[in-house]
Amino acid sequence: MKPNILILLFALLSLAACKETEETTEYDNWRQRNDAFADSLYALAGDNYLVWNDPAPAPETRASTQVPQMRLGELYAILVQDAATTAGQQYTYAKKLVDNPQGKRLLYTDQVSVYYRGTYINGVEFDGNFDGYGALDQQVPLDQAAMKWPTDFDLPATFSVNGLVSGMTWTLQFARTGERWLLYIPYEVGYGEDDYTPSIYSTTIPGCSLLTFDVVIVDLVDED
Repeated sequence: MKPNILILLFALLSLAACKETEETTEYDNWRQRNDAFADSLYALAGDNYLVWNDPAPAPETRASTQVPQMRLGELYAILVQDAATTAGQQYTYAKKLVDNPQGKRLLYTDQVSVYYRGTYINGVEFDGNFDGYGALDQQVPLDQAAMKWPTDFDLPATFSVNGLVSGMTWTLQFARTGERWLLYIPYEVGYGEDDYTPSIYSTTIPGCSLLTFDVVIVDLVDED
């Protein structure tokens, strides 16, 4: 019995359609991959752990609270004490790449001028104003002369410290002007589980995205 040509053609088209729908993308299993990335950061930070004894921002001044010492290039877990979640303790993770002990400590109410580059865990850039480091750059040089820096064609952005996601707001209060940090912001203290388009960026952030920021802190803006 000869095969029905129409049936064979339909079967081939159906198989091709299945293959197309099964093609993988760089955002497949996104939540699981971001959770695994955060877990790896937690393990890598180990005993490097930072927390403010008194997290209340209002009474603090630049001289009232000593910033904890951090070893350059080492990853630290930072407890986010105002995380809007009931899922237990939440952390951001950070490396200080450039230290400036004489710089002005950032406060909750400050506006700050920065260069930054933001990437997902797959290295894709979602926003930024200079060609800095990303999530896939594991060996960032600590020699400032060997680092990538903003060029004369790059322009800094101005952000309010308290206008950012909680993970970034909390972490920046450990920083000083003139410093450079690599920040890792899990989605629990970032933009959450749903797709979101922040007004400060030009793109939609996929839900469950851990965000990596290379931040060069230039100076405070309109300091009292």
